[in-house]
Amino acid sequence: MSLRNRISNSVGRVVVTLLFAAAVLGSQAALAQLPNVQLPNVTLPNLPRVGLPTDVASTVAGATGLDARTLEDLRRLRVRELLRTNRAVLERDPRGEPIIRTELIAFSPSDEALTNAQAEGFEIRRRSELDGLDETLIVLVAPRGMSTRRALQRLRRLDPGGTYDFNHVYVESGEVTLSGAAVVPIAVAEATSETSASRARVGLIDGGVDMAHPVFGEVLVHQHGCASAPVPSAHGTAVASLIAGRSGNFHGAAPAAELFAADVYCGIATGGAVDTVAEAMAWMARERVPVVNVSLVGPENVSLAGVVRVLIARGHVVVAAVGNDGPSARPLYPASYPGVVGVTGVDARKKVLLEACRGPQVDFAAPGADMAAAMSTETFASVRGTSFAAPIVAGLLAAQLREPDRAAAERAIVQLTQQAVDLGSRGVDKVYGNGLVGDSLRIEPTLAKLGK
Repeated sequence: MSLRNRISNSVGRVVVTLLFAAAVLGSQAALAQLPNVQLPNVTLPNLPRVGLPTDVASTVAGATGLDARTLEDLRRLRVRELLRTNRAVLERDPRGEPIIRTELIAFSPSDEALTNAQAEGFEIRRRSELDGLDETLIVLVAPRGMSTRRALQRLRRLDPGGTYDFNHVYVESGEVTLSGAAVVPIAVAEATSETSASRARVGLIDGGVDMAHPVFGEVLVHQHGCASAPVPSAHGTAVASLIAGRSGNFHGAAPAAELFAADVYCGIATGGAVDTVAEAMAWMARERVPVVNVSLVGPENVSLAGVVRVLIARGHVVVAAVGNDGPSARPLYPASYPGVVGVTGVDARKKVLLEACRGPQVDFAAPGADMAAAMSTETFASVRGTSFAAPIVAGLLAAQLREPDRAAAERAIVQLTQQAVDLGSRGVDKVYGNGLVGDSLRIEPTLAKLGK
């Protein structure tokens, strides 16, 4: 059945759900916050970006029973809404992906190249010295009256050997179902005698983490970004909990690990941009964090590719979600860059998520549905998506590494491969990669009171 027909069959249930949501919220203003997007023969509420305090996308999907195949389109709808509501600062690239208007990224350009660009009317808006990577990222502004697309073409003609691209915006790769969230009594974890020297060290590039949640009580957290004022998000909190959370009735893959959490969204429309993600990776390098989890997805970007390449070459392991755009979708990044450990998700039956991307970028499968994660304060919620499988793999790898070391990183990946349970076609395949790891780490969905 086509996507249009599947959505059409669910319209009635969507309308009922939205009316019910408006009643619960108690005001017509609440319903007004759910804008409409025009699709052929049907009006469907647009879905806001994951990481906002209220994830309407997940609420609608969960309450109406839209199947996983329909969820494949959520990122595109989210991007459409992001662009619609932020036209002053965002626009589409030729592939339809979100970029910051008039901004271009130059990866370690030469002084001569910068001088030539400025002579052509380009201005330097920001300069990031990526300490720890020994690289430089320059954000250039297109000359007045020149479109962003033409400006990129102009830069590439001026410096054919340089590395230039749009300043793409990356979005989260999973759904936090707030409609299933509930406050659950949280047993206090027993005090750990681990010192910072003995803890696993894991990096997180995502939205902000709600450190008030009790599962982070034993976690040593270093926060970065947003002018030292990270903005807690549902997505970032959930992913962080699956890495390092620890309480009497909850534990992540590397419980009570030392967590280096970089907020690249900060609650703003241009959050998740390439230059912000690159700077977060440079911070991980400076702090010598051996394993970095990135549960974000977007298009290929040559400037970001350069940063990832240098980070991996220095012995860091980058773990990333492969994305939820569907089995026939084009590859998403950074999971598809060479050397990145790409992770897909499986449900409680050990079946790959129907919406998960597939291809040679898939290295491992891990639990990504029928599970709970921390959300805010004392709340747990249902989560679904490759976003929540990646942190399990990151935690497992971090348990074997204490500092960046290329040879040690390769050994850790080989060891995890040997532990993987082969699924699907025999041997390595494009659906499950090397196989399933961390299945015993699935957090029971009863924590979110799902009645399962």
